[in-house]
Amino acid sequence: MQKKLPIGIENFEDMIKENYYYVDKTGLIKQLLNEHGLVNLFTRPRRFGKSLNMSMLKYFFEIGNDQAIFEGLEISKDKELCDQYQEKFPVISVSLKGAKAGNYEDAKKLMKYIVAAESRRLYDRMSEDKLNEKQKEQMNPLMSDNMKDTELMTALWILSSILKEYYGKKVIILIDEYDVPLDKAFENNYYNEMIILLRNMLEQSLKTNDNLYMAVLTGCLRIARDSIFTGLNNFNIFSITDQYFDEYFGFTDKEVKEILQYYKVPEAFEQTKKWYDGYRFGNTDIYCPWDVINHVDCLCGNPDAEPLSYWINTSGNELVRRFIDRADKTTRDEIERLIAGESIEKTVRMELTYDEIDNSLDNLWSVLFTTGYLTQSGKTERGVYRLTIP
Repeated sequence: MQKKLPIGIENFEDMIKENYYYVDKTGLIKQLLNEHGLVNLFTRPRRFGKSLNMSMLKYFFEIGNDQAIFEGLEISKDKELCDQYQEKFPVISVSLKGAKAGNYEDAKKLMKYIVAAESRRLYDRMSEDKLNEKQKEQMNPLMSDNMKDTELMTALWILSSILKEYYGKKVIILIDEYDVPLDKAFENNYYNEMIILLRNMLEQSLKTNDNLYMAVLTGCLRIARDSIFTGLNNFNIFSITDQYFDEYFGFTDKEVKEILQYYKVPEAFEQTKKWYDGYRFGNTDIYCPWDVINHVDCLCGNPDAEPLSYWINTSGNELVRRFIDRADKTTRDEIERLIAGESIEKTVRMELTYDEIDNSLDNLWSVLFTTGYLTQSGKTERGVYRLTIP
């Protein structure tokens, strides 16, 4: 039976058990264990597989999960590593991509819902009769959508403390799309309140937490450390300019050929490459997986289907509008050159705070690069990036 195309599937267990086509990225686990710091941040544009990879990490590391879903995948070939790490850790896993609202109070409520849902999931995985009274007392408010603000700020730290005591093992914390609340706060003018809330949450759980084995975060932007990750030691950032992990977010040439062959449209490779092989992460040419999967889906229904730009409409384009509104004549000329297929040379700042974005147009160029609206075709001798439209 032919596997289904995984359009919008972000749960790794569903991907495997429900017979979806999976492009094997489990090699990320081994590289992460080799390269990891205490806290690890992956920054990639949206729709490049961040959430699916985070789900994969949860299912691999978490105690009590079904190990069989990794059978036959790349990571299963390393038996020694699997014996040592697979299903060996308590895992806290939250996604902040849903914490977007027009005002601070609503955003804070959404974050409470997210944390409470994860607290209930973790509570259900533990035997109630093995939890002591103090642990139950600590868990109860965290499982409520009406937790206090201070409880929200300390929730991940308290959960990690309970899990460490219960399982006798240090905890892995996974935070997907950590910067979405900041993006929406910046867009809707409550950035200062949100930065304080998020900084308190992350410092409590990631900086002074003896219960932590490792944390992994994903986002689109690499937020300046001094704005949100102050004082964190052993902190690794893996961005789109780094060679590390360059092939684990998005599809490679080989993977695209395989998916086209599997769905019996191998003749579409050159067309697919021309349209979607637009990114360069580290030293690797990368296809946007969202575009490829949607295009293959169209080809299965109509082998003559024309390619479309699927990625551009997957979320709001506020940053692009902000950029165009501020463009002067020089910038408009540069935009026209990009549209004509040329490259422009720009110094890129990989680490910004949101309140610096409007300080200069150069900062906005940097944001368009890191969020996927632009990519790079190499550097000049001066270390300046040649930016192009993907």
